Order: sequence, then structure tokens, then C-alpha cells
Amino acid sequence: MKLILYFLLAIIAACGGNKNEESDFVYTNGEKEKVLPTELSLSVEVKGVDSKNPHGDGSGAVQLSAVAKNAIKYGYKFNDKSEEVSTDGTFTYTFKEEGTHDYKITVLAYSITGDYIDISETITVFVAEHEVELIWSDEFELDGALSAQNWKMETIAPDNGSWHNGELQHYTNRLDNVYVSEGTLKIVAKKEQYTAQGTTKEYTSARLNSLFSFTYGKIEVRAKLPYGQGTWPAIWMLGSNIETVGWPACGEIDIMEHWGHEPEKISSATHTPSCYGGCTDVTVGTTTITDYNTEFHVYAVEWSTESLRFFIDDEFVYAYNPVAKNMDTWPFTADQFIILNVAMGGSWFTVDPDFVSSTMEVDYVRVYQ
Repeated sequence: MKLILYFLLAIIAACGGNKNEESDFVYTNGEKEKVLPTELSLSVEVKGVDSKNPHGDGSGAVQLSAVAKNAIKYGYKFNDKSEEVSTDGTFTYTFKEEGTHDYKITVLAYSITGDYIDISETITVFVAEHEVELIWSDEFELDGALSAQNWKMETIAPDNGSWHNGELQHYTNRLDNVYVSEGTLKIVAKKEQYTAQGTTKEYTSARLNSLFSFTYGKIEVRAKLPYGQGTWPAIWMLGSNIETVGWPACGEIDIMEHWGHEPEKISSATHTPSCYGGCTDVTVGTTTITDYNTEFHVYAVEWSTESLRFFIDDEFVYAYNPVAKNMDTWPFTADQFIILNVAMGGSWFTVDPDFVSSTMEVDYVRVYQ
């Protein structure tokens, strides 16, 4: 009897570090406590469902709402693809594949400790045939200088002869730094001393601003990125009202950014008055691509009244979709123009001392609505 009692006490002592209370899902392991949300539910509303349209009105839009106890944020997955985040559990999603199809929706509810529970539901959605119009493009088919009808080359540095962020280059309009050949645009970053605006820099490159601007649509850029520590290529957009309202009030959409000192990391981001620059809450989507400098990839963003959705090679990677939309969180209600550039160096990273030159190649830039 004593032996059995001692054995039971030993079991209790050994299990003392793990507490499992089924009523509130609180777990204790030493000093670490894990909290799980409970009572997760999901409501799905397919837009336009009625007796004549049992699977929706053809727009493909669905309104989702999830609720759980002890949840501080939610994630949504569609057919088990990349997760999209919602802070309050509500989310609007639009399916694009034409026809009537079944889709698996998974919602994850996260607690303050980062632990989660999830549930899934399969719905049927009808998407009508839709036309997407190509409204502007540059296919870079004519060898030589860049099209002056499509692009402005920005060469005047705004910060007393220097560019922001501690960049180390001068941008020029020379054929040495930007030209078209064999069906692609070349932006060439070079190590060379160059003097402009009374300052001498150790590198040159090019920065191109599109003369075309637009509000809402999809932009696709097929590009091969440069290689080398210190290179900083970007495909991005700024509000056309930047001269009157300034940055970040104009809004910035970073479709693709790459830093040579983090060679396989591709970033997408937004900058708004509510969070910009070094703000720790700037939402950034990152993707790993190993052949970024040897193969072309298509970098894209879909810009609607509700969200910015970023893609690489048609694969979703990140979305910006603030719950509260105002001029602080959502300045993306007016025209933006496109920027292609390769910077050299920055205030938080250096350039390889053996760097000589490297090129970003662009096959095309296309805008659809």
C-alpha cells in the first residue's frame, strides 16, 4: 500500500510542471504558460446568394467573420495556401477562377502567446467570366535609349546632392546606366566616381519614374535582379500627389525590394502616415527566392478599394488590408506612378569593396484594370 502511494505521489510530482485545465485550455510548463483560444466559429457570406444564384452573383466575393474566446488575431487560408491576417476576425476575399468551384476555407484563431486553434469549411462559389484590360505597358522592344514617352529619369538628388537612406550612388540618364537591348531594359549599377550637384559619389545607377499614373488595378513587372552585397533594387510606387502632400502622406507601395546582403530575401511592403520608414509595425511580406539573379520572376500587386495583394509568379505572398481605412492607414485612393531603380548602399548596410557592376533586367511592365 505504501509502495503504491509513493508511486502515485511520484507521478503527481512529475506532472506538476504541466497543467491541463480542459475548461479554459491553460497549460503550464515550468514558467512558460500557453493559452489557447476556445469556441471558434466561422460565418461565411457569399455575395449575391439568392434562390436564382445559389453560389453567388458571379463576383466571387465572400465576407468572412470569425469569433473565438481568448483570440487576439485571426488568420485565413484558402485551399491551404498562404495565410492572410485579420486583427478583428473579419475578412473580405474575392475568388478569381471562372466557373463554379469548391473552396476550402480555414480560419486560425491566435492567442496572446501565439498558440492557435483552427476550423475549416468548404464552400461553393460561382465566378462569372470577366475581362481584364491592359491599359498601359512598356515591353522594351526598341534597342537604345529608354522611351521618353513612358519614363522620366530622375537625376536630381533631394538631400543636398545625396539621396535619402544613406544611399551612396548618383542616378544618371546616361546609356552607361540605363538602356534597352535584346528585348529587356537594363539598369546598371557601377562602381565609378561621379560628380553631380557639387557632390562626388563612388557609384552610379538609374532611377526611372513612369509618366503614366493610375488608381486601382494590377501591375506586373517581369524582372531579373542584380547580384552583390550593397545592391538595393526596387520596383515600387508613390502617390502622384507627393509634391503637394509629401511623403508618407502620398502613400508608398513596395512591390519588390531586395538587398544584396540578404541575397535570397524578397520583400513587399507599404508605407503610410500611420506607419512608415523604421516603424516596427510596418507590415512586410517576405519570400525566399534562390534564383533571383539568374531567372526572371513576375512581381505583381493587385490594388483595389479594399486591399493591396502582392504576388510573385502568380503566388500570393502578402496583403495589406487595414480594418480602419482613413488617410492615415489608407492613402491609396488616388493616382500612383511606377518607379524602377537600383540603389547602392544604405545607412544600415555596406557595399562589397570588390563590387564592380551589376544589372537589373526588366522584360516588361504591364498595368491592367
